[in-house]
Amino acid sequence: MNTFKIFSIAFLTSMTVGFAQDINQARKAVDAEQYEKAKSILKTLLKTNPIDGRANFMLGNIYLIQMVNDSAKISFQKGLAGTDGARLNNIGIGTMDLDSGNATAAEANFALALKDAKKKDVEELIAIGRAYTYSTKPNYKKAIEYLNRAKTINPNDALVQLALGDAFYGDKNQNEAYAAYRNAFQFDPTLLRAKMQLGVLLKGAKSYDEAIKSFNEVIAINASYGPVYRELAETYYKWGRNKPSKSTEYMQLAFSNYEKYMNLTDRSIHSRMRRADFLVLLKDYKALEDEANKMIEMDKVNPRIFRYLGYSAYENGNAEGAIKALENYIANPENKIIAKDYLYLGTAKFKKGVSADGLSVDPTLYNAGLNDLKKAIEIEPLIIEDFNEVGKKIFALKFYKEAIPVFEFGTANAEYKNYVDDNIYYGLAIYYANNKKDVKPDPAQLQKADAAFEKVLVASPSYQDAYLYRARTNSLMGNDEMTIKYYETYVAKVSEKGPEELAKPTTAKKVIESYNNIAASYANTDKAKAIEFLNKTLSIDPTNPYATESLAKLK
Repeated sequence: MNTFKIFSIAFLTSMTVGFAQDINQARKAVDAEQYEKAKSILKTLLKTNPIDGRANFMLGNIYLIQMVNDSAKISFQKGLAGTDGARLNNIGIGTMDLDSGNATAAEANFALALKDAKKKDVEELIAIGRAYTYSTKPNYKKAIEYLNRAKTINPNDALVQLALGDAFYGDKNQNEAYAAYRNAFQFDPTLLRAKMQLGVLLKGAKSYDEAIKSFNEVIAINASYGPVYRELAETYYKWGRNKPSKSTEYMQLAFSNYEKYMNLTDRSIHSRMRRADFLVLLKDYKALEDEANKMIEMDKVNPRIFRYLGYSAYENGNAEGAIKALENYIANPENKIIAKDYLYLGTAKFKKGVSADGLSVDPTLYNAGLNDLKKAIEIEPLIIEDFNEVGKKIFALKFYKEAIPVFEFGTANAEYKNYVDDNIYYGLAIYYANNKKDVKPDPAQLQKADAAFEKVLVASPSYQDAYLYRARTNSLMGNDEMTIKYYETYVAKVSEKGPEELAKPTTAKKVIESYNNIAASYANTDKAKAIEFLNKTLSIDPTNPYATESLAKLK
């Protein structure tokens, strides 16, 4: 869901005209995601009246958006001591209670905010609804409950409808969200966020062309409305991912629109972090590293910057820097750790553990990296789908034993997107790990490899090489009967494709391998059969050394 927060869109009742105008300018700046500008306006107002309730509430919510919780709490506490809008700050404190998982304390604070509210007031109900919607631990049903109370009081209030749209969207009720956003824009045609969110719904439904049309309609109304360019960027990114033929073009459009968004906001830490998140999606790690270093110049203590430094350091070849940055980030109990943090940390440890000559892996670093992958799964089980790339890097370095457990994670569930590929590599990693001069083959491990190749054939019956892999695995186990069976099945499958397939050099080589190994399996029990298959080899390759030498011995 769109994670943008705006708890205090407009609280303009009972204010002087000048003060109302200033608050309204701050509101517009927040809506345009120009947070530093909004903070500057509010801080100027608070110099005149440090305990003004509404100004402190808005300022506190901006700090929550920027994840500066200490400053948010100070603003809310100052606002509680004020007069006008003081009770709104109970909602701010309640929001922080929700974020910390204390729903009971949050409800108590929300009750205090509503205690002296007038029957026709909706601003407190809107703020509570948004608190439940945008908490780090959201409760969309509760949000809808409070916002429906506000709707009963004033069904034509655009801000009520906008807040309802956000809550329904979070609750995955697309139809109700669409109706609410449409109503909000009809009630107030200047409320561009409502119009923009209609496009966001289309983006979520993968109607990318329609979403772009919708965003362009917003731009036609106000070309300076920054957030719509961010939505355009994210839409082009997703469309590019789903349409490979247009990927390069759409990724460029995604990047250029994100630059427009940045130019129309204040390039605050929050805006830069959103851009950093987008650069992660684009896999532009050089730009990400540059952005992270610029952010650290602006704010040397913001912990989230260490995430970006860690990701970019790893991708740019600095495994040690990645480990240092990510361990620094993860060690802070205030940080929200995501699965990708542990994925990068574990992968960085694998990379650092490879010796300078590339021939060995430090077991301590390897085991630590594997534990990090397990921690990633605990946070988000679907992160397993990203392990395939990690395993392939280890496999490519011929660390087959070390690749086995990495691929194994993805072999457990046929719903994983890399299920077939992970089973192939899992089986091959076991096979190659057991097919070394100094290693005694482990039958139990090889049986797991055979079972993995069997899974491949169930999921993808047309993948003929799986028969070849099963034959090789059974040959290494010394199981002549199954070796013969799977080599013969492989030859039968490729033969079904006709002479053109058999004439391909790579296929011919595998067929020769099959005939020679079938012959070897028959050699001690049925010499006639062994000779038959060696002659089949020679019909393809008349000078094949194995076949000619073996025939001489058998005769």
